[in-house]
Amino acid sequence: MTRLEKNEIRLHYSGFIIFGAQLLSITTGLIFTLLLTRNMTTPEYGIWANIFDLAGYFLLFSGLFPFWTMRFVARRKDGAAKTGLLANLIISLAATSIYISLTPLLTSTFNISGQYVLMYLIAAAHIINMHAVVALESILRAKKPQAIGYGLLIEEITKVTLAYVLIVRLQQLFLGALLSLTISITIQVLYYLKLTSNDLKEKIQWTYAKEWLKGSTANIYNAVGSQIAASPIILLFLLGGQAARGNYQAATTFSNMIGYALFLSYALYPKLLADNNLKDATASLKTVLMFAIPMTTIVLSIPQSLLTILNIHYNEATPILLLLALDAFILLISQFYTSVIFGVEKLDEEAMIPMKKLAKSKIFKVFTLPYIQAAISVPATLYALTQLAAGRPVRAAVYVTAINLTAHTAILLIQYAMMHTAVPIRVPWKNIGKYILASAVTAAFLYILPDTTTLFLTLAIALAGAAVYLVILLAIDKEARKTITLIWKEIKSIPKRERVTTANT
Repeated sequence: MTRLEKNEIRLHYSGFIIFGAQLLSITTGLIFTLLLTRNMTTPEYGIWANIFDLAGYFLLFSGLFPFWTMRFVARRKDGAAKTGLLANLIISLAATSIYISLTPLLTSTFNISGQYVLMYLIAAAHIINMHAVVALESILRAKKPQAIGYGLLIEEITKVTLAYVLIVRLQQLFLGALLSLTISITIQVLYYLKLTSNDLKEKIQWTYAKEWLKGSTANIYNAVGSQIAASPIILLFLLGGQAARGNYQAATTFSNMIGYALFLSYALYPKLLADNNLKDATASLKTVLMFAIPMTTIVLSIPQSLLTILNIHYNEATPILLLLALDAFILLISQFYTSVIFGVEKLDEEAMIPMKKLAKSKIFKVFTLPYIQAAISVPATLYALTQLAAGRPVRAAVYVTAINLTAHTAILLIQYAMMHTAVPIRVPWKNIGKYILASAVTAAFLYILPDTTTLFLTLAIALAGAAVYLVILLAIDKEARKTITLIWKEIKSIPKRERVTTANT
């Protein structure tokens, strides 16, 4: 049941496509966010964020089968794609049913006004959509990761267009935002279904599903741990208040952009599954850091200007954004290490998942890390919110962010120790030093500029900072010059490659 095909994933090509799509989505994402923050109060924006915080608990098992689906598809196991998608849709129906039945209780527990209950119910469609997206992207990531970048652009453009019509023209704030998000993701799902249509014609292999179900005991263990580790954000809403969650959400608008650099290594995981070449890991780490370090620097240098474009009221969230930027960088490195550890693990190479080997595997060790994180962050969050920040929403968000940053740093150190002994890859310290030097000059340049209050000027300053970094780096780093040349060649090859891909499908 295995197709012996050559792995055709292009490490840099796929990463550049997705990263480029993520950068373009910054504009659409900002427009969508502005439509919300300019029309919602801070507590209302906190409720908006809480809708998806709660829905996230019903996405708990959305990655159980896709985790194994991607590994099986990358290794050319026939029927894995169709089996994984159908299995995940079955899970989504069960999760959605439970969510709908519990919505009245959840909204009552969180003291949500009755006028918003319908919005929480509409979010049930988001649960189904995300199960489908996760399953389909696990298939595409193993075969043509660049397609995920195109799917993102389709979703983003559709979302912001619908949001403008529904929120601005028809004056439907919460309903318009939810409908634009739901419809745009549905269109993204349809696009993915078209791309995977040939794989979905294969015969279902329920024997795979049995193996995945067996292996998913470890995934459930990880999913539960991850949700416990994420509970400080729920506690922030519950104990810190709606305004605290709103300020935190506003800051994540910009800190999340730092994580986009990770997509430069998006094709690494499936490529390691197929080729197991650790030289690819070193090359990917170098490329990721080349972009992640300056992106972090820019956010740290102009936090107040960034928050002001959302709404002048979010100026007070500046310390939250500073901490979140550092946290996003730490998480990015941690997630990179995780993808490498998973990529070199061979326990399921023969389409079997032996439980004894799974329990002793590096995968299971990584799955245990959220519990260590939770042991650090949850008690500390409870203490901070009840004893140190009562009635102070901004201070509450700062404490929670600082606690999460501390916990994530501890996890990264543990992962580095695991990588150093079990999966040795060369850390490009010399290159990192050059990235930091160029970023330091960029920070000095941005520091002398005045704060801005408009979207256009803020983006212009951010782009100017990026240009300064690029000029300095190209002047001092020969490898960076080679990478930029490679990027340009890949960009020029995109139309030709996509025509070939279209013709083959």
